Amino acid sequence: MKLSHLTLITLLSAAIAAPAIAQPGPGMGGGMGPGKGGRFAFDQNNTVGWTLMTQEERAAHQQQMWSFKNYDECKTYQQQHHDAMLARAQAQGKTLPAPRANACDRMQARGIFK
Repeated sequence: MKLSHLTLITLLSAAIAAPAIAQPGPGMGGGMGPGKGGRFAFDQNNTVGWTLMTQEERAAHQQQMWSFKNYDECKTYQQQHHDAMLARAQAQGKTLPAPRANACDRMQARGIFK
């Protein structure tokens, strides 16, 4: 078999397989919220003060964020949380990085709030 035929077969195989490989696996995408496959994660990448909290505080924060029924409740809690983490950081002589994104805004954009 010529090298050009082998190259063509390899490229066609890769092109056919690419969409299947790119599909999200279980637990990704789809619905949002507790008990649903594609949760909006609250973690070190999007939670102000994550490194300043204990594991128990992180779990409580995640549960609290999922408990809100509307955007205003979320924003009120979020501001209280940011203020508490800022005070904790200052007490430890640390600088609190600015949030990369606003979780309440993202949750609202995804239809989690009515």
